[in-house]
Amino acid sequence: MSRRSFLRGCAAFGGVSALAASLAPLRELGDYTNTDQFLQKYYKELTSSDMTKVIARIESEVERQYGIRPHVRDLKPMDGVEFVYALNLTRCIGCRKCVHACVKENNQSRSPEIQYIRVLKMPHGSMDVEKGNHNYDSKQVPEKGFFYMPIQCQQCKNPPCVKVCPVNATWQEKDGITVIDYDWCIGCRYCEAACPYWARRFNFTKPQIPKDRINPDMSYLGNRPRKQGVMEKCHFCIQRTRVGKYPACLEACPVGARKFGNILDPNSEVSYILREKRVFIQLKEEMGTSPRFFYYFDK
Repeated sequence: MSRRSFLRGCAAFGGVSALAASLAPLRELGDYTNTDQFLQKYYKELTSSDMTKVIARIESEVERQYGIRPHVRDLKPMDGVEFVYALNLTRCIGCRKCVHACVKENNQSRSPEIQYIRVLKMPHGSMDVEKGNHNYDSKQVPEKGFFYMPIQCQQCKNPPCVKVCPVNATWQEKDGITVIDYDWCIGCRYCEAACPYWARRFNFTKPQIPKDRINPDMSYLGNRPRKQGVMEKCHFCIQRTRVGKYPACLEACPVGARKFGNILDPNSEVSYILREKRVFIQLKEEMGTSPRFFYYFDK
């Protein structure tokens, strides 16, 4: 039974007041801060008035926990936009600045630190990611005889993670971004198991973020703080890209290896790259996921 059908059945049987009282133990179990959060409707069913209340609740919770009042928005996809990422493997030097910029921007836990991006050190002559090492501790990069392949959510056109979610807590939006509603996620981890790219992260413990490192510019489906027991992943910095900015990882790259834009615009930089550059793969394309993340080499 889904949470939604459970709540509807209980409400019909005993009334909202009795339901609220009976949910007190469940709030502790699920790390819910109040009854309103547990009773919250599914994202796609929320009216603008509902969302205003939800955002106000989230802002109050963040302020209470971190001592800073955030700006939380519910940013919608733009018409005529389908985002894709292109990464130049010739240029990437394996410095991992993209990894740490992502952590900072997206309010990811610092203890334990959750990272959406893995950078694999790959031996020249091999494209087998199973031979890649993402725990390298080199004194200096790049190292001779290796190239570097950052991997994150591939924002698949045919995402297996979405298909297995039993409560529809994750879905694909029209601009190509697969999102997660952290308030709706039940932590079953089916999506994590279904993802062939190891792109999803589960909060086994309560995320820890120093108060002076909170990014107050937040999105409901993006970088607002998460709770223990839910999934999270890269969302193409939805709080930035849906207002015309680049993802944080792109801006942090010191060698310009990362490119991002609208594939539906024939004049965009990513459209040019896919037409003119030596595009090597969509990662694990044989699985039929059709990633929106492309890797290429300079000619």
